[in-house]
Amino acid sequence: MSNCAIVGINWGDEGKGRMVDLVTKDYQVVVRYQGGGNAGHTVINEYGKFALHLLPSGIFRKDTINILGNGVALDPENLMKEVEDVRAKGVAVGPDNLKISDRASLLLPWHRDLDGLEEARLADKKYGSTKQGIAPFYSDKYSKKTILAGELFYPEELMEHLKDLLEWKNLTIEKVYGAKPVTIEDLKAWLDEYCEKIKPYVADTGEILKKAVKDGKNILFEAQLGALRDLDYGIIPYTTSSNTLASFAPVGSGLPSARIDSVIGVVKAYSTCVGEGPFVCEMFGEEAEKLRAEGQEYGAKTGRPRRVGPIDIVATRYGVECQGATDIALTKLDVLSYMEKIPVCTKYKVNGKETDRFPFPTALNSAEPVIEYMDGWNCDISKARKWDDLPEAAKKYVLYIEKEIGCFIKYVSVGPERESIIIR
Repeated sequence: MSNCAIVGINWGDEGKGRMVDLVTKDYQVVVRYQGGGNAGHTVINEYGKFALHLLPSGIFRKDTINILGNGVALDPENLMKEVEDVRAKGVAVGPDNLKISDRASLLLPWHRDLDGLEEARLADKKYGSTKQGIAPFYSDKYSKKTILAGELFYPEELMEHLKDLLEWKNLTIEKVYGAKPVTIEDLKAWLDEYCEKIKPYVADTGEILKKAVKDGKNILFEAQLGALRDLDYGIIPYTTSSNTLASFAPVGSGLPSARIDSVIGVVKAYSTCVGEGPFVCEMFGEEAEKLRAEGQEYGAKTGRPRRVGPIDIVATRYGVECQGATDIALTKLDVLSYMEKIPVCTKYKVNGKETDRFPFPTALNSAEPVIEYMDGWNCDISKARKWDDLPEAAKKYVLYIEKEIGCFIKYVSVGPERESIIIR
């Protein structure tokens, strides 16, 4: 048996979905253990192109059990829409291969509304939320003001619980934001329309995972976003509202006793960032537009143009340390093929002094990038399937990153397709 976590090293959007899709052939169980529908994992395979927001990326593999753990912000409405979209392209999704933890808290109808209202209130100081209700959801979860998926099987107790939550939440909706209150009829309609549909998928996933361990099955833990978006170790307050680190996988999956044997950290060959907050290595102008166009850097969930920059060695090294990565998957190396000289952010300058340590979040606002350049390879590498297929300049770029971040780069992605990969 082997347990592996696939996690993001930077700001998210590194290409975790394509890596999960690649390696799930060796795993019988895939678990999403945190986050919600606020980010997307792009996957391209024989079924087509997908942007998964809640579904685990193992859903495309036959005989793989996919689990949404208790750490996930479970949005019944968006989940069922996603299930229908995936089914429409010929992918089998049912209670036999998709399981929802009965301890997963449900994202309620007012969470998305509150997300939008708060971003509007913050105006030019907004955090860059995708307005999927994630921050209000986790705030309520830790205030013990949500309902669990398992409560759907106890209708009388559920309605009493919802009435209590409704009375409490409307105080905020009406008095703080001056918005229209939610009614019990709204909640009943939500229960009938969406929650009834997810009930066949709800199960004691802790028992399923325990049995998988007993049977010697391999378990893959899939994270959302990256280390720099972690609630405790990221660029606060411009983070998500959950823990994106591999160390949280056992807790958020439903198997707190799980031992993670390996951690594949996903790093893009250059840097991208969706949303607000400090992004020290950011490019601007024509240089940024060219890289954004070459990499098709637009948010999988929002369609927003991603902020782009050179690979950030300082931030990447910090992310590797936070995640405890044992191997690295370097994605989108092919995108850099147009560059004659490739910029690399090697250090930061903070208060006039150069540093290779990732600063405290507040200090990031005044940090400046120290940029050096490496030779480009100026040729198409998308057909490379072996390490020796790469030109020397591309190899030097990969090996330089490997040395500087202190972690072996096992996978080098040269395209979005499942087979467009070099395994060292």
